[in-house]
Amino acid sequence: MTERRAALIFNPVAGHAGDAVESLPSRLERDFALTVYETSAERSAAACAEAARREGAPLVIAAGGDGTISAVASALLGTDTCLGIIPLGTANSIAATLGIPDALEGAIEVLVHGERTRIDAARANGRTMILLSSVGLHADTVGETPQDAKQRWGVLAYITTGLKKLMSLEPFQVDIETDDHRIHCRAVAVTVANMAPPRTVLAQGPPVLSPEDGRLDLTIVSATTLIEAVATGVHLLRTALDGEPAERDNIGFLAARRVRISTDPPQHVLIDGEEVGTTPLVVECLPSALTVMAARREAVPAPPPAPEVEVKLDGLPELEVEPKA
Repeated sequence: MTERRAALIFNPVAGHAGDAVESLPSRLERDFALTVYETSAERSAAACAEAARREGAPLVIAAGGDGTISAVASALLGTDTCLGIIPLGTANSIAATLGIPDALEGAIEVLVHGERTRIDAARANGRTMILLSSVGLHADTVGETPQDAKQRWGVLAYITTGLKKLMSLEPFQVDIETDDHRIHCRAVAVTVANMAPPRTVLAQGPPVLSPEDGRLDLTIVSATTLIEAVATGVHLLRTALDGEPAERDNIGFLAARRVRISTDPPQHVLIDGEEVGTTPLVVECLPSALTVMAARREAVPAPPPAPEVEVKLDGLPELEVEPKA
């Protein structure tokens, strides 16, 4: 057996786990001297990761959805222990952003031959955030999608719920406080992203979302009708794929190291795919806090140079911006 050590932590009820979970330990043992931890109601993924780290595993592999991966990462922040990822969830957005394939063999290839990369993380309402936090439409869509629908239909289940939510858009008042400004406007969604794949359209206001820039990227969407919301989503996806900033008046974006979001009325909050109550939401960036095993840079197409556009707020309804003294 190889002397390369690793710990495997997996969630047996992840969205698309199925037979992959049963065969995963034996498959990984071809490349690693493996210790296996299975999460349960009594033992969380974070507790398993903490145990693996204390026992000296240099690589801790999280097999599951974004929630499981984020929980494992929470125990590794600020250490030299590397996070590995086997995506077995519904959306697998963390893996997608790091260039890790959904296919089991492709994900294992990254574990074996990928590169250690230091990335930012964040603290959101006291929880670890690797991907993003959302308020409003996106949080409602994910939170109201039944687990059985996610297991049966995958990402398509979110689309069905999202279309239902679009039929009854309800804008809310939002107040955003950063290190430098206080911002007030009306919106249907606010997203605070450390990183996100292009398909997470409500996070795609800025030209580039980088988990290596020491800051958070906020996107504010204020669409008020079904037609406007669909057009806005298409625009955000197109600009994300092109590496361009959003240009519609009903989209705003800015970057910050720390942000506090309050709303009237209170809105649901989602952190890395998990429902965590309602606003207010406080998120703070933790620069270079996590080491991950990601796809090698040459295996991931380089994005085009980002336009020098860091803030866009003009056009948002009822907009007020006040610099902090």
